[in-house]
Amino acid sequence: MIELIPAIDIINGQCVRLTKGDYDQKTVYGSPLEMAQEFERLGYKRLHMVDLDGAKSKHIVNSSVLCQITTETQLTVDFGGGIKTDEDIEIAFNHGAQMVTIGSIAVTEPERFMGWLKKYGAERIILGADVRNGKISINGWKEDSTEDLLPFLKKYIDAGVSKVLCTEISKDGTLAGPAIELYKRVMKEYPTLHLIASGGVSCIDDIKALDAAGIPAVVFGKAIYEGKINLQELWDWQNA
Repeated sequence: MIELIPAIDIINGQCVRLTKGDYDQKTVYGSPLEMAQEFERLGYKRLHMVDLDGAKSKHIVNSSVLCQITTETQLTVDFGGGIKTDEDIEIAFNHGAQMVTIGSIAVTEPERFMGWLKKYGAERIILGADVRNGKISINGWKEDSTEDLLPFLKKYIDAGVSKVLCTEISKDGTLAGPAIELYKRVMKEYPTLHLIASGGVSCIDDIKALDAAGIPAVVFGKAIYEGKINLQELWDWQNA
C-alpha cells in the first residue's frame, strides 16, 4: 500500500502553496502547526516540510517552524529547502527533522552530498529530484541544470541512496494529475527504490492510480488545502 505523506510548504512562517514553483503564484493557507496537528489527529504519521524561503535564500530560514512542529507533534518530519552547508543540515536535524531532502547540492556539490550520505546514512537522506523538461532543476526551481533524470538517479543509487523524492515541476500545484508515466519509468529502472511521487495530485483517484502503478509513496499538498481530498476518506481507504 502506498505511503501517504501530506506536505506543508513555508513562506514567512505561513503554510502556502505555489503553482509550478512560481513564487508569484502563491496561496496562503494559515498556520503550519495547526495543519500538522490536524494531520496527526487524523492518524497520519509522516510530514514533508519545505522551507521555500530557504530554497530561495540558499540557507535555512524557517527552522523555528520546524522546531515547533517536531516539538508539538509526534509526526516523522522530512525537511527540505535551503540545506546548502554542513551547518544547515545540522540545524535541520537539531530542530527535530528525522530526514532531510537534498536536491540542489547533489547537483552542484556532489562530493558534499556523498559525505552527508556517508555521515548520516541512507535512511536519513532523501535525494530530491525535481524535473523540468527532463532535466534536474535546482535552487528552488529557479535554475535548470544539465543533468538528465535517470543518469542522475543512477549515480546516487549506486552510491547507496534508497529514497528519492521526484517532483514533476510542470505538474506541481496545478491539480492536473501526477506524472504517472515518469514514475513508472523510474520504477522500471530501479524496482527496489523507495520513490516518493510529488506534484499534480488532485484527488483520491490520483493516489489510487499511483498505488496501482506500484509507486511506493506520494507527497500531496494543494489538493488538501483546496478541499479536493478528504483526509479522513483517504485514511479510511488506506486502512480498510
